Amino acid sequence: MYKLFTTFFLLAITHFYSFAQNDSLVLVNGNIIDGDLKSMDKGVLTIEPTYSDSDFKIKWEDIKEMKTFQRYLITLSDGRRINGTFRSSGDGMVFIANENGADITIRQSEIVTVNSVDSSFLSRISANIDFGLSLTKANNQRQLNGNLRIGYIADTWSTELYYNTLLTAQDDVEDIQRNDAGLGARYFLPSDWNLSADIDLLSNTEQSLDLRTTAMLGVGNYIIHTNASYWNLSTGMAYNNESFSAIIADDGFITPESTRNSVEGFIGTELNLYDVSDLNLFTNIIAYPTIVADENVEAGRFRTNFRFDAKYDDFILKDFYVRAGYTLNYDNRPVEEGKEIDYVFTTGFGWEW
Repeated sequence: MYKLFTTFFLLAITHFYSFAQNDSLVLVNGNIIDGDLKSMDKGVLTIEPTYSDSDFKIKWEDIKEMKTFQRYLITLSDGRRINGTFRSSGDGMVFIANENGADITIRQSEIVTVNSVDSSFLSRISANIDFGLSLTKANNQRQLNGNLRIGYIADTWSTELYYNTLLTAQDDVEDIQRNDAGLGARYFLPSDWNLSADIDLLSNTEQSLDLRTTAMLGVGNYIIHTNASYWNLSTGMAYNNESFSAIIADDGFITPESTRNSVEGFIGTELNLYDVSDLNLFTNIIAYPTIVADENVEAGRFRTNFRFDAKYDDFILKDFYVRAGYTLNYDNRPVEEGKEIDYVFTTGFGWEW
């Protein structure tokens, strides 16, 4: 009985000691940081040092050696998602102790993301919000724009919610309002394949669009997936429902409110470069050819949505950033003639978590 108690006590002490050990980093400049390694995403590692309550952000390429003791979900550039611990193993190499399979040794550059498996719900959430305001003396023009995005990542899936708004007002002209929002989910498959489900909402007074609701199901694949960039291609089907407000022509003729319903195919591409100095460059384009439609949709309809964002996120600003964005919507069969194209350019200052 005494030996059994002694063995149990020693095992408990050993387990406590190993749990209490800190993760360790050695930087290329020779500095050593011990603490709690929280995550690595978009080429930036976040660690809470033992001597500070504030998180440090370090570029992944600036880390020479590392050793972890916690359990992590590690995503590799070939699409594999591994649970385990990892440590440096030679120049530029990392050894991963795989809990669910064979241990592997890979290049450090092949690691795309790192997330603590034992992390809380809040630590798996990412969010950013920004606002922009412009004032012009001519016609007393005022423009206000806002952008909100919230994401959550789990072991095998992720989801994102977004909302963008734009309000333009000036003397002797009707106000212009543009609001778009959406909710999307992505399920990760082997070899960097993924399944997606999205619902997007858009209202735009410039195009007499009260509400466009687009529900999409698709499949995609990461052509490029590294800690410096990713490029995803996707395709699938979409259901589109639109309602339009009444249109008053110059001659006083009024086109009454109308609706459109259609089934569309879609093909899209998304490119994110987040290692261009301190810039994060994001491009997304989706094309929607109409397949089946009601009598209100003209034959041969084709829509395209394009988005480009440039975000400057300097380490001096820490969690703050400056963003510039451009969005374009094209419809070759608009409900109001002459409004095939609508575009928006915005700038803003924001905060991310």
